[in-house]
Amino acid sequence: MNPHPAASTAAAPTPTDAGRVALSHFAGRAGDHNDLAMVASRELAAALADRLGTAPAVVGAPEPALSVGWAEELAAATPTLRAMAARLDAVLGAGRTPVTASSRCAVALATLPVVARHRPDAVVVWFDAHADLNTPATTPSGYLGGLAYSGPLGLWDSGLGSGLSPDRAIVVGARDLDPDEQALVDAGTVALVEVGPRMADELRTAVAGRPVYVHIDCDVLEPGTVPTDYLVPDGMSLADLHATAEVLAESEVVGIEIGELESAADPAVPPSYVTRLLDAVDPVLSAVTAT
Repeated sequence: MNPHPAASTAAAPTPTDAGRVALSHFAGRAGDHNDLAMVASRELAAALADRLGTAPAVVGAPEPALSVGWAEELAAATPTLRAMAARLDAVLGAGRTPVTASSRCAVALATLPVVARHRPDAVVVWFDAHADLNTPATTPSGYLGGLAYSGPLGLWDSGLGSGLSPDRAIVVGARDLDPDEQALVDAGTVALVEVGPRMADELRTAVAGRPVYVHIDCDVLEPGTVPTDYLVPDGMSLADLHATAEVLAESEVVGIEIGELESAADPAVPPSYVTRLLDAVDPVLSAVTAT
């Protein structure tokens, strides 16, 4: 398989590990239904490299999507997920700020336990149309991505660690919750900021000035805003995302990871929707570069 041509090197930033910001590109497979997020992660990494002025460290390589159950997907992805965990461990251990262009949300099984270990004071703010709080025992679909937040929270053992405290977990924009996930929200185990006109203010209250690590699944946005695998109506607009990013930039930003973007036909390189997405999260990107 080779549907993933190499990105253009024209005017590419010089690779460096000397700056404060450490850019990573998770290029591999992690519970994919199709190959489109692996393509899009490359496009996203290229746009971030241009914006941040540093080339990414690439973790893994594209492989054909399996589109099978969570256990087989996890077994296939674990070597690359461990490499991603090692990359983040080195970045945070050096006192640097990680920015990651990811493919699927399941990559958080590797990243969030490392964040929790290095920065137990930080709140993980999880932007997603779904809560991803299912476990192997509760998942209706068997999809690995639906277990992505629950593993770091210690609700099941992924083999990649846990350590994230539920009182430092905030879900933003979720509106497609399974019954067991809704029960966790209703019990106050995990905070939920719903889409609405006051969501920026509600997020500010939930964060309460604490350091933040930001996870963005692009399907948190209204369908059609950017290409995504899942289309869940009544999502956030890019203006909503920008307003909430401004709130998060009021705190120390420990890092950011962006995934669940899919590639679509676009004459621009990087595609114009990638530019619009990064413009929306620019307050957070500006915060990490200003640190």
